[in-house]
Amino acid sequence: MLKTCCRLRRSLFLLVTLGLLLANRSENTGTVLYAEEPSTIEVPHRIVDSFTHLADQITPSMQWDASTVAEHQQWQRELQSVVVDLLGTMPQRVPLEVKWDEEKQFETFTRHKIYVRTEQSYWAPVYYFVPHERSAPLPAIVCLHGHSGIQPYIGEGKSEADLKKIQDSQLDYAVFLAKHGYVTAAINVRGWNETSGNQDAGIKGLPRSCTQMTMDSLLLGMTPQGLRCWDAMRVIDFLQSREDEVDPEKIGVAGLSGGGTLSMYLPVLDERVKVALIAGAFSTYRSSIFPIHHCICNCLPGIMQYAEMADVVALYAPRPVLLINGVRDPIFPIAGAREGLAKLQQVYTLLGKPENIDADFFDGGHAWSNRKTLEFLQQHFGEPTTPQ
Repeated sequence: MLKTCCRLRRSLFLLVTLGLLLANRSENTGTVLYAEEPSTIEVPHRIVDSFTHLADQITPSMQWDASTVAEHQQWQRELQSVVVDLLGTMPQRVPLEVKWDEEKQFETFTRHKIYVRTEQSYWAPVYYFVPHERSAPLPAIVCLHGHSGIQPYIGEGKSEADLKKIQDSQLDYAVFLAKHGYVTAAINVRGWNETSGNQDAGIKGLPRSCTQMTMDSLLLGMTPQGLRCWDAMRVIDFLQSREDEVDPEKIGVAGLSGGGTLSMYLPVLDERVKVALIAGAFSTYRSSIFPIHHCICNCLPGIMQYAEMADVVALYAPRPVLLINGVRDPIFPIAGAREGLAKLQQVYTLLGKPENIDADFFDGGHAWSNRKTLEFLQQHFGEPTTPQ
C-alpha cells in the first residue's frame, strides 16, 4: 500500500512537471526553457531599460489641448487641483512674525537679515534688499537660489573661484535687481546653509540636506517643493506688510536651477505672484529630470502621469512668464525648453496675451541671464525708482 502511494505521488509530480515545462515552451524559438540551462535569448535587465519603456508608455492624461477660453478655464481648474494635491500637505499657518537680525548698508540699497516665521517650529532666513531711493512703494521680487546655497546668490564668496562663478553665472540676481530699483527678498531655501539637517552624502563644504528634506516630507504627506513654496508664500505675507517699501500688487518670483523649479510651482499656489522668471529649470520632465541625474528634491511624485512642465506654467497663464535657458545647459536640454515654449505660445495666444510669454535662450550653460530681465519687469511692472 505504501509503495503504491509513493508511485502515485511520483506520477503526479511528473505530470505536473511536464505541464509546467510545456507551459514554458517558447513560442518564438520552439525550445523548452529550462531554468538551469543557458539561453541565447537577450533579456533587458537594467533599470534604465525598464524606466525608459515605462515612461514611453505614458501620455500625460491632463496635458493642455484647449481650443477655446472656456475649455482652457475648465482644464485649468481640473489640473490646478491635481498639482496642488501633488505638492502635498502644507504646515499649519501661524501669525506673521519677523525677527530683524542684522543690517548692512551698501551704496544704493540696504540689506537686512531677517527671519520670517513660516510655521510653528521654523523661521525662514531671508536677505531683504531695500533700495535707498524710492518715491513710492516698489515692486518686489522673491529670489530663490539653487543648489549652491544662499551665499553666491547674495553676491558673497569665500574665494576668487567663488566670485568668478558668481560673475560668470550671474548668480547674484537679487543684488542686481536691487541695484536697479526693485525690493528683493532672497530666501535661504529650506535645507541649505544654516537651515540644514543631515548632510547630503558626497557634498562637502556646503551644508545641504535635500535627501532628508525629501524623505521626511514624503513620509509626512508633504514634498520639499511644497514646503519651500510655503516659506516663499509666508515671505510674500511679509512683503505685503511693508506698505512703505513694497507695492503689494507688484510681487514676482525669480529663481535659477532648484530655485527655478520652485519659481515654476509657486505661482500655482499663490495668485499674488504676478510675474515669474524661471531660469535653468524649464524643459520637459521626460527629457530632463527623468533621464538625467538631478537632486532628488526636484522630483514631484506622480507629476508625469498628468502633465508636462509647460502644462504647469500654463496653469497661471496669462500671468507674465520669462523663461531663461542656456542653450548648452546639460541638465535642462534646450530642445525640451523650445518644445514647452511653443505650447505656451499657443496658450497665451488663445488667451489674448501673447506678449506675456517670453524667453531668453542665451548662448551659455546652466546659468542665469540678465539680457531680458529688466525689460521684462519694466514691461509688466512699470519703471521702478532707479538709484542713480
